[in-house]
Amino acid sequence: MGQKKYTQAQQVIDTLRKIGGYATLGDLYHLVDTKSWATKTPNESIRRIVQQSGEIFKIQPGLWALEECREEVMRKFDIEPQEEKSVERFTHGYYQGLIIEIGNMKHYTTYVPAQDQNRKFIEKPLKDICSTIHIPAFSYKELTDRARTVDVIWFNERNMPDTFFEVEHSTDIQNSITKFCDLQDFNSRFLIVAPQNRKEQFDKVISRTAFKDVKKRVSFSSYESIYRQYELMCKARASDEFI
Repeated sequence: MGQKKYTQAQQVIDTLRKIGGYATLGDLYHLVDTKSWATKTPNESIRRIVQQSGEIFKIQPGLWALEECREEVMRKFDIEPQEEKSVERFTHGYYQGLIIEIGNMKHYTTYVPAQDQNRKFIEKPLKDICSTIHIPAFSYKELTDRARTVDVIWFNERNMPDTFFEVEHSTDIQNSITKFCDLQDFNSRFLIVAPQNRKEQFDKVISRTAFKDVKKRVSFSSYESIYRQYELMCKARASDEFI
């Protein structure tokens, strides 16, 4: 009887086993050895495999794990599927981490507030992946103190804030936009990052008269769009197209 063919799907599964049972797609693009694959688009093949394999499940967009390791992985991430607070905590840290990673790849100085520095991005504390845990003294103390609580900030090479991000899984979007109003005198972008199903709520809040001065400067980015940007940058880096 002939030897069973070693498939691409089995190679992805074995790679996941070797690295602890879970990985982001960005990690898999680097770690799966696709040199022998008869395809010009191995990353798309990896994406298709994780989406279609019954042996792999999705934790978050772009974060996949082996079914055989489900309990171990969920315990490692401190996720109790029936406890919304644990899911929200993990989700918030995950998207903060993605935003930080994108900022790092874009060569910004990345910052997270003190209260979130021990929050986890997958298994790493956010303080271990951001560029700085100390906010640059870019303005008057009352303004830097206000900025100090923003979920993620990208600073340019002159230590001025390029982009402010607030991750809103379920909390009040109005509070974040009010914070952006207080920081509107800086030549910065302001982004609310949230599930796509909160876009309608965002539109309703930003249309209020109180926010007319910042309406055109505050944007909404869904979780999925944040991950897509992260994945595109990981693909470029994996294919030596990254500068």
